[in-house]
Amino acid sequence: MIYFDNSATTYPKPVSVRYSVENALKRYSFNSGRGGYRESLKTSEKLFSVREKIGMMFNCRAENVVFTKNCTEALNLAIKSYAKRGGHIIISSLEHNSVARVVHKLYENIGIEYTVVPFSFDVKRTLNRFEKAVRGNTNLAVFTAASNVFGVTLPIKEIGQICKEKGIRFVVDAAQAAGVIPIDMKGCNIDSLCAPGHKALMGPLGTGFAAFKSDKNVVPLLEGGTGSSSLSLKQPSFLPDSAEAGTLNNIGIIGLGAGLDYLKRKGINNIYNHEMKLLCYLYEKLSSFKDVKLYTPKPEAERYVPVMSFNYGDYSSEDTALKLSKMGICLRAGYHCSPLAHKHFNTLDKGTVRISLSAFNSLKDCNSFINSVKKL
Repeated sequence: MIYFDNSATTYPKPVSVRYSVENALKRYSFNSGRGGYRESLKTSEKLFSVREKIGMMFNCRAENVVFTKNCTEALNLAIKSYAKRGGHIIISSLEHNSVARVVHKLYENIGIEYTVVPFSFDVKRTLNRFEKAVRGNTNLAVFTAASNVFGVTLPIKEIGQICKEKGIRFVVDAAQAAGVIPIDMKGCNIDSLCAPGHKALMGPLGTGFAAFKSDKNVVPLLEGGTGSSSLSLKQPSFLPDSAEAGTLNNIGIIGLGAGLDYLKRKGINNIYNHEMKLLCYLYEKLSSFKDVKLYTPKPEAERYVPVMSFNYGDYSSEDTALKLSKMGICLRAGYHCSPLAHKHFNTLDKGTVRISLSAFNSLKDCNSFINSVKKL
């Protein structure tokens, strides 16, 4: 099996992550923050150590890291916390439905307005379009750091600076960027960074987080038991407790911690360079096939993450992926939950076939894939 669907979830996971999950089942299957006995306290300490690792990687306070079950939940938490009735939200034309559907639902339910800013390969043009979209009631901008379909990155540092100057909250969807490219929340003026644990951070499925600049204005999606302020019928007002009602996924979170350790050992830049080298190789090979259609220029470092889309001849994207699947190639086809991106790149007619790489892919995998494409 050649696995090229790492944008959905990375596979395989590092051996250290698998070991960590097994170890957590034995040593940390206790309810953190709910007991004064040694095992519960050690579990709490272990989970906090993962918050600290996230804080170190993304330059944020460990106490303001809220664990979620995925990036979608994290984005719902952040967007709904900052959206205001009568306000205006700006998003990009590359957003995943985890952003677009949330914002559209707020438009339907509480009457917020929103603007979709078209992406451009010209960074200055993207920034100019963003600035022109700002209104007097603009209070929130939500941008993906990188497209989950076409791999292009957005200038989040520059967007964050504009948001700071204009007093706009800034939420970043780092689903395809966390663990792939460095992200500094303070340096990019990010109010909330949302990420999955199971993609490039190498953790298990069912993990994610929203990291906040401040614990103010965070509105929980759920109310319930937190192990703190138990005599009050009001949800605690401080993070992470206010946004973490109920029992946490200890096993998954500890596995995520092992994934973060793996990235630190290997070096995010080293992994990124490896993945981009393979992606560029694939791009060059595919561009030589007359029946293959590519949708972006050749990927460049810092302007792309290791994700690329293509189509083959008159096949639908699903047919292409199915034929390659029968040859042992795992790809995702269709619309990738990102209709805005497909509209922007004019691929709404049949979607695309997506290639997304990880640290565990090799040149041999790439050559096997290219030989399979030749057989279509």
